[in-house]
Amino acid sequence: MSTTAFTTATAQARDLLRWCSPLRTELWAARLAADLEPDQVDPFLQQLSEDGRTEARLTLAALAAVNPAADAHPAPDAGPTSAAGPVPDAGPSSEAGAQAPVAESVYVRAAGGVVDTLPGWVRRMGRVTCEGGWYGKADPYGEQALAALSFRYENGKEPHLLVVAIDQVNGGLAVDAVVEEVKFLDDLGLRAEEPGAVAGRVLNAFELGDRIMGALVADTLPAVRPVALSRARAVPDLVRPAPDDTISRFRELPDIPGAREAFEKLAEFVGDRPLWWSPARVTQFLTYWLPREAILSEAGIAAMPEVVRAWSRFCGAHPAVLAQVEADAPRLPALMADESLASLGKRIAKNRL
Repeated sequence: MSTTAFTTATAQARDLLRWCSPLRTELWAARLAADLEPDQVDPFLQQLSEDGRTEARLTLAALAAVNPAADAHPAPDAGPTSAAGPVPDAGPSSEAGAQAPVAESVYVRAAGGVVDTLPGWVRRMGRVTCEGGWYGKADPYGEQALAALSFRYENGKEPHLLVVAIDQVNGGLAVDAVVEEVKFLDDLGLRAEEPGAVAGRVLNAFELGDRIMGALVADTLPAVRPVALSRARAVPDLVRPAPDDTISRFRELPDIPGAREAFEKLAEFVGDRPLWWSPARVTQFLTYWLPREAILSEAGIAAMPEVVRAWSRFCGAHPAVLAQVEADAPRLPALMADESLASLGKRIAKNRL
């Protein structure tokens, strides 16, 4: 980092010392970390350590608070080499509630014991209590989901809300995040959920994004990412992996022959991203996936349109979705009877039957 940038950072730290705001300081440090290239981190931390002034020590402490783990700058060669098209969710496989140990970051090592030399409010950075969790659609079709967690510091002050946008179309990776006032939640229309499960989804979404080279995310995400990860890891009783429970909440299965069989195939198709239900996904399910992959009885095929209608109503009854069901459903029997559309796996399975 250049001398000018270093001077700017310490001048901003001087202003923050007057504000005495842990939240404002953490958000500033997250933006500062996002602006550092990997090869700039060590020289910048060395410069701060050698400077020794209160402003430099506050910068070290703030960077350590928002980057406690060693994954602040993921290796550029981590994960698949392409982000094109849908990818499967690849969340961690540790048992529910377990947190894998995370190595401390270079920021933590550089900060050493500087926090003890700073005003008392600095010690509150990162020391928050989670007060609630929410999850739901970001748009009518659920192409993005929103995971929200509310926090306040251990002294009860500066309540704030973390909201992470999770892309459902491309596998479930984090694509944007904001930290706002808690009242921001009122406009989101999300459903309350256990904070540990919501935090688990946030961590899964960020980890999936780290595995995808060239993943398209909002320009604003890197500046919030350190705070988002720090907050999610601070939630007690983390659930990893944290599956979406939308399927288990569906109670509107039609009372007709073959409905259960049909719904099992629908659940298999939507997988771990059940909030995403758009006209395009209806078409993919009814006219491509079912003929290619599914083996259904005549009763299951006959029941499928009504099951899909019920699922579409449960997912918000969007007029465009319901209209797409009506457009595609009449074609289903003929498509299911067309053996040329079946995948190799389906043909092998039918031969075994």
